[in-house]
Amino acid sequence: MYAHERTTLAAVANTIAQVKHYEFAGYYDSSHNYSGDVFFVPDDTLMLGEAFCLGIRSLHDLFGGVVPHPFVKTKSITHGLITSGADRPQGWSPVFAQRVREVVLPGYSVFSARDARIAAARMLSRGAIRVKEPLGDGGKGQTLITTAGELDKLLERSQPDKISAYGLVLETNLRRVTTLSVGQVTIDGFTITYHGTQRTATNNEGKSVYGGSYLVCVRGGWEALDELPMTSETRIAVVQARSYDQAVSEYPGFLASRRNYDVAQGVDNEGQWRSGVLEASWRSGGASTAELAALAAFVESRGLQVVEASAVKEFGEGRNVPRGAIVHFRGDDPEDGPIVRYTVMTRALRRAA
Repeated sequence: MYAHERTTLAAVANTIAQVKHYEFAGYYDSSHNYSGDVFFVPDDTLMLGEAFCLGIRSLHDLFGGVVPHPFVKTKSITHGLITSGADRPQGWSPVFAQRVREVVLPGYSVFSARDARIAAARMLSRGAIRVKEPLGDGGKGQTLITTAGELDKLLERSQPDKISAYGLVLETNLRRVTTLSVGQVTIDGFTITYHGTQRTATNNEGKSVYGGSYLVCVRGGWEALDELPMTSETRIAVVQARSYDQAVSEYPGFLASRRNYDVAQGVDNEGQWRSGVLEASWRSGGASTAELAALAAFVESRGLQVVEASAVKEFGEGRNVPRGAIVHFRGDDPEDGPIVRYTVMTRALRRAA
C-alpha cells in the first residue's frame, strides 16, 4: 500500500471506532493479546481461512468481505468462460456467471493463454477489446488491444501460474465512459445505501487514474435507495448492481459488510450505448471515507434522510481543499508523489416536519 492509502485506511477504521464507541487500536498485531471484542478493517478481501483464524464469524466482525476462493475477490468472476470445457480454478461457479450475464458488459474470463487467444479471436472482429488483470485497481493493469499480435505480446509478459490462479478478463471496450458506483455499508445493523459517480485525476506521472467518488447516500437498504429520484441511466446502474449483488450467493461462505459495485456506461465499438457492472469491491476502498462520513452523520442525527459526500484524491503541489473538508493525507508520498486526500460533505437533507 502507498503511504496515503495506509493513512486513509486508518482514518476509515478510526471513524468506525467512533461510531461503534470502540477504542481505535491501530494496526493489528497478531502477537498482541487484545481484550474484549475486536472489529477488523482489512486492506483486502479475506479468505475464509484467514477470517476463521482472526475470529471473524459474521459481517458484524469486520468492515469488508470474506470469500471462499482467491479469484472470487477479483474482476474475473464477472464474466463467463469461452466454453463449458475451458480452464478454470477450483470453486468456479458457472451459475453465477450465467446470472450476471445480462448486467455486465460482453466479455470472457480466461485462465490460460490458449483460452485468451480463442476469446480474443471471437471478440476482435467487432473492434478493440480491453484486457484486464483481475487484481488491478484504480484503472491500473489494463491494456487496449486491436490485434491478435498485441495480445500475444501481452501474454508473453504474463506469468502462466498467475493467469491460472486469477485469470484475465477480456471485455468490450467503451468510449465516452462514465463510471458509476452503487453500494451498501452495514455497521452494527445500521445500513446505508448509495449511488454515485467516480472522477478521474491525473497522477504525478501524467496518467489518468481514479480520483475519488461523489456519493448520494440514503438511510436504509436497497428499497430506500429505489425511492430516491435518479436519472434513467443511474437507475439502470442500480438495478444491475443489485442483480450482481444477489448473484454472489452462488459462492458459499461469502459475507460482506461493505459492498461496492462499479458500473461503466458508454458507447461500444459499434456505436451502441451499453451499461454493465465492471467489478465488485468487498473491502475498504477509495469511496469509504465518504461512506463512513455519511454513516456517522446518519447515526448522529435521526432526522437526516439523504447525505451527499465526496472522497477526493488530487495529485501535485499546492492543491486547495474546500472549507470544512476532512483531510486524511497531505504531503509527498514516497512512492506516489505529492497528493492530498480528503472527504467533504456537500449536502444533507432532513425529513419534512
